[in-house]
Amino acid sequence: MIEIKRETKETKIEVKLNLYGSGKYKIDTNIGFFNHMLESFSKHSLIDLEIVCNGDIDIDFHHSVEDTAIVIGEALKKAIYPAEEIERFGNASVVMDESAVECDLDISNRPFLVYEVELAGGKVGEFDIELVEEFFRAIVFNAGLTTHLILKRGKNRHHIIEATFKAFAVALRRALTKNKRIKIPSTKGVI
Repeated sequence: MIEIKRETKETKIEVKLNLYGSGKYKIDTNIGFFNHMLESFSKHSLIDLEIVCNGDIDIDFHHSVEDTAIVIGEALKKAIYPAEEIERFGNASVVMDESAVECDLDISNRPFLVYEVELAGGKVGEFDIELVEEFFRAIVFNAGLTTHLILKRGKNRHHIIEATFKAFAVALRRALTKNKRIKIPSTKGVI
């Protein structure tokens, strides 16, 4: 179990992460929709997550969402690297009703994000849609993942965002699949 804490003037966050868990979660960010997305991520990645975030949500949700992603990313990085005996690459296309989102992922220790989930501005409940991209940028760059998230189709914002979190979760789970024959999954001899 990896434990990481982060405290700033804007947020106080504690994350516990078990990379090879069963998808159990206990999440409290004080942001209902965000909790729901993190629960979906935990469930479908099979990563056990405990998260407590107290942030300046009286201003907006930006600091809480981005800082939570930073801490999850740091925990993932600590749990994953040095990467050995894993598939390394993972992909998933997840549908949710009319929506479909694809994620291609490389556990590379070279962070990069391609984010082509274009949504008209607005909110889902109280949650600003623009924070979804901020979340993925922060988690990918702090975890050392190369990630491509592509919206294939969809109209309902909730469905699209949830499919995005689930596609990322499933692709990560597949990339983390143990494979002893691979040893170090790189011709460089290190990741």
